[in-house]
Amino acid sequence: MAAASSFKNVLSQINKIIGAIINAFEVWSLMLCMLLLTTLLIVNVIAREFFVSIYYAEEVAEFLLIFVTFVGVSYGVRKARHIRMGAFFDMMNPRLEKVFMIIIAAVSAVVMFIMAFTAYDYVMVAMQRGHETGALRLPYWTFYAIIPVGFFLAGIQYIRTILKNLTEKDTWMSPEQQSEYEEEVF
Repeated sequence: MAAASSFKNVLSQINKIIGAIINAFEVWSLMLCMLLLTTLLIVNVIAREFFVSIYYAEEVAEFLLIFVTFVGVSYGVRKARHIRMGAFFDMMNPRLEKVFMIIIAAVSAVVMFIMAFTAYDYVMVAMQRGHETGALRLPYWTFYAIIPVGFFLAGIQYIRTILKNLTEKDTWMSPEQQSEYEEEVF
């Protein structure tokens, strides 16, 4: 019994450390990208109105949107902001709910890792083709390189959800969101 308890503690600590590292990357990179995107678009509107449009604004905005989208996938999983079947979970007893949550997280993790692998292949093909953007003359693959990273991080978040459910008594929808009824506030 003591060995199982210490194993759960080790898993819980590993889960917390990985979570803190990924959290720092997600939050800071998403904040920075949104700040840059907002600033770029506002400055471009002002420049277009009074001077000349910033020639590379569209390409940089495209890159930032791709980055925010795919890093945001991982952030959404960590905060349990993905689609879920709350009505079915509400009808289940807690033990069955936990089993289903582990199965759903495992299947989702596998799908995210497959998507990461497929996206990686896509980035490699884009790299081999050597296409460049029009304004900045950057290789297009640099825009797409974040896609497999975002899917991989989302897969890690689902693995963390499984670990959280294996080490905690209650059911967890994500590594940071416990399964509970959420009242809508209007």
